[in-house]
Amino acid sequence: MFNRILVLCTGNICRSPVAEAMLRAGLPSKTIESAGLGALVDHPVDPIAAELALQSGLDVSQHSARQATIAMFRDADIILVMSEGQRTRVAEQDPAASGKTMLIGHWLPGRPDIPDPYKKSREAFAHVHQLLDDAVNAWLPRLK
Repeated sequence: MFNRILVLCTGNICRSPVAEAMLRAGLPSKTIESAGLGALVDHPVDPIAAELALQSGLDVSQHSARQATIAMFRDADIILVMSEGQRTRVAEQDPAASGKTMLIGHWLPGRPDIPDPYKKSREAFAHVHQLLDDAVNAWLPRLK
């Protein structure tokens, strides 16, 4: 089963920490972590992403961005990424992880990538937040 879930994005300050918090809320007995493939190490969650998370009842105030490592890939039972490009990057870094790396948007209609809202408008962040909420809710019954 999927007891250790790793969520990846680029900087680990917008998408993956929010998705991590959403998954933790829905799967309290699982170990859920996030990291970035090009992390802004030690940075907090972007203020707009944090505000939207808080409005959804999620606390990301203690988050500190960290860089993804091969050890993290190997420890995870499943790795959820935001885009096909990120899926490719994980496979390049650790070919053994490719079979357990999936798009977080996999179960959404059209299996969309979740776009990066970094340095974009509040509307872009709100759109991404809704996509993440929909994607996580689609994953929850499959990860229990």
